[in-house]
Formats: sequence, structure tokens, C-alpha cells
Amino acid sequence: MTKFKVVFLLDKSNDWLGKYLKLRKIFPNNKKFQYKISYNPNTIKNQDVVFVLSYTKILKESFLKRNKLTLVVHESNLPKNKGFAPVQWQILEGKNRIPINLIKAEKHVDSGVIYEKDYFQLNGDELYDEIRKKQALAKFKIIKKFLNKFPKNKAIPQRGSSNYNRKRMSFDSRLNLNKKLIEQFNLLRIANNDDWPSFFYHKNNKYIIKIYKK
Repeated sequence: MTKFKVVFLLDKSNDWLGKYLKLRKIFPNNKKFQYKISYNPNTIKNQDVVFVLSYTKILKESFLKRNKLTLVVHESNLPKNKGFAPVQWQILEGKNRIPINLIKAEKHVDSGVIYEKDYFQLNGDELYDEIRKKQALAKFKIIKKFLNKFPKNKAIPQRGSSNYNRKRMSFDSRLNLNKKLIEQFNLLRIANNDDWPSFFYHKNNKYIIKIYKK
């Protein structure tokens, strides 16, 4: 029996997921699938399934055509909240039940048919690393659901009105000294202490705040 070829495409510039994706443990090769990880879309071709994970660049249409099926994991109630950082934007809205979808990658961002839908639950007290870990495990869970059915998967179209979230930048981590800390707790939660920590300005000085849980 010929194995199905599966590739996980990750992004070097946004590689928070890489430390969780240990193929031998989570997706070991078996009689049905042969797995590999790539950071370079130019080297990926003639694959049965490509999973595009936390990838921040737009893939060329030629890439989509040279592989049989390219899929994206997106954490929102599609077609709502397409685009960047869906988990972070929903946390800022006070949400703890985060939808997650496995969709076909298309020319238009996050517009493809939906193969799998699920959700993961936050408690409301997790910080950045804890949120990312739950997000990663939810990604792997929904991928496994898809692979267990492959190649007899069915898809449904997205329905309803859509909106797009912009990319979050380092300036989005700015705290407002005129607001109570509890009002900005979710903003603190999603801040990355190393790359985009929370901060505020006072008397022409910038102050960095890093948050940890004991």
C-alpha cells in the first residue's frame, strides 16, 4: 500500500508552534501516512495533504495547484474573524470558548470550505504560553480527526457575513494608565514577554511590564 504524503508547513517568522509539533510523538509515520515538516513552500510539491499552520504569508496559487489538498487551521467561528490572530482578538473580547476550523486553503484568505469544526476551552486565567499550548493541542486534535477519515472527508461551505482581523503589532500591547488593571488583564494575558511585552508611557519614559504566574 502506498502511503499518503503529508507535510506540515510552518513559518520561521512565527514559529511558536514548532516546539509542540514533535512528529515522532504526535504524528508518527505509520502504514497509512508519511509525515514531514517544512519551512519552505518552494520545496513542497506533489503532496497528498499540506497542513499550513500559523503561516503569516500568502501562498501563491501555483503552490495550491501543485499539491492535491492544502488545508489551514483557523480559530474562529468562520466566516467571522478571518485574518490575523483570531485567538488573541477573541480573548480581548472576553471569550473563553474558542472555535477552531480546518478549512481548504484558497486564493482568498480563510474563505475555503470547512472540513472539520471544533472548539477549545480557556479558563480566563491563562497567560501567553498556556494559551499557545492549548491552541497547539487543539490544532493537532482537529488534524487527527481529519486524518482518521481521510480520504473520505466531506466539506461544507462557509455561510454568513464575514469580517477580517488586522495583524497585531507591538504597539497593540500598550497599557492605558487611566484604566484599571483588571480592565486590561486580557491584554496582559496575550502579551509575549520576549517579543511584544506589555508597556506604558509615563513622563516621557517607556516602561516594560512582563507578567508571570506563580
